[in-house]
Amino acid sequence: MRKNLSLSAIFLLLLSALTAFAQTTAVKPSAVSGEVSSIDGQKIVLNTVNGDMEVVLTDKTQYFRVPPENPVLKAAVPSTASEIGVGDKLLVSGILSEDKKTIPAKSVYLMSKSAIAERQSKDKEEWRTRGVIGKVVNYNPQTNVITISTRSFAGEKSITVKPKDTAEYYRYAPDSIEFSKATKSKISDIEPNDEIRVLGDKNADGTEIQAEKIVTGGFKTNGGTIKAINIEKNEIIVTDFQTKKDVSVLVSNNSILKQFPAEMAQRMAMMQAGGGGQGGFRPPTQGGGTTPRPATQGQTPTPGGGQGGGFRAGGGSGGIDDSRFQNIKISDLKVGEMIGVLSTKNPDPSRIKAIKLFSGVEPFIKMAQAAAAGGGGRQNSGGASLNIPGLDGGGFGGN
Repeated sequence: MRKNLSLSAIFLLLLSALTAFAQTTAVKPSAVSGEVSSIDGQKIVLNTVNGDMEVVLTDKTQYFRVPPENPVLKAAVPSTASEIGVGDKLLVSGILSEDKKTIPAKSVYLMSKSAIAERQSKDKEEWRTRGVIGKVVNYNPQTNVITISTRSFAGEKSITVKPKDTAEYYRYAPDSIEFSKATKSKISDIEPNDEIRVLGDKNADGTEIQAEKIVTGGFKTNGGTIKAINIEKNEIIVTDFQTKKDVSVLVSNNSILKQFPAEMAQRMAMMQAGGGGQGGFRPPTQGGGTTPRPATQGQTPTPGGGQGGGFRAGGGSGGIDDSRFQNIKISDLKVGEMIGVLSTKNPDPSRIKAIKLFSGVEPFIKMAQAAAAGGGGRQNSGGASLNIPGLDGGGFGGN
């Protein structure tokens, strides 16, 4: 089976291999990885997790190109400095300078931006055609069979997931819905009500899939009114509309903060109210710039792009593309306004980490409040179901 790893995992593999090699030599070189931000003659500025680093090329530098679909050292082929371009990913070995800001390159391992993009495009297409998305209903540890429920505009459907012996398991990181940040997991980590994506071979009617890859995570959507904001601590205190208790929302550099367009929120909340059931909103007519574009029937959102989300709080399917929503900062929020927050399930519900945070969601919260008061809301953890399109667990931000 073709390897399908995140870029982080790719570089970790190469890094571990280089480290093992370094331990057999008298002088132990360091290895740094990052993205090329600029090239000036024999000097390359590499953007790493620790900031910019200058890579100095010499006549003795060796160059290798690594295919993203087979990210192992033995698959590397000879390359040249002329093949390196801005946006490419590099893994560089050498002896770091004392200030750790410069590294004369002994070897350079290259993954070109175009090769990575091609690999990601193939991955997206594979997830679209061979993937399913839904919610875990049951996991049988004796048979290793997972039962999941999927929902589309055609209604709800039960699918039996039978993992292959070589199946790979991943779990979303606690503060991210990006596939690239998902960590290796095992089947026993899967729990009922987890959101799940499965890649594999489907039977003719789509009721069973032989799984090659399984990605799971437990997510929760909170909504409420901002009570206090601490910009220095990147912390927001919200009075949850369901429990009436205060919740501390922590915002990190990985958190996605967006402003839901007011007119769209009002229109979609009204569609939800008129749609009935628990399946979300009716698709509006395609057209204007702010018109939401839900996934069509049978369409599976894909990691790294696509419809911008497939898991919906409340069980709906088909998210919206929120990439055109206005980005905001914590300083743009105001005490008294209503927000919605997506987070992973936390043993301490009074303190959560924001994966995604939307302002401008008052129509959705008020609709849920009205449904709860009238007895029409689907119950979820003791409160009415809160369904905010785009605030879902399946919108991968990239590979």
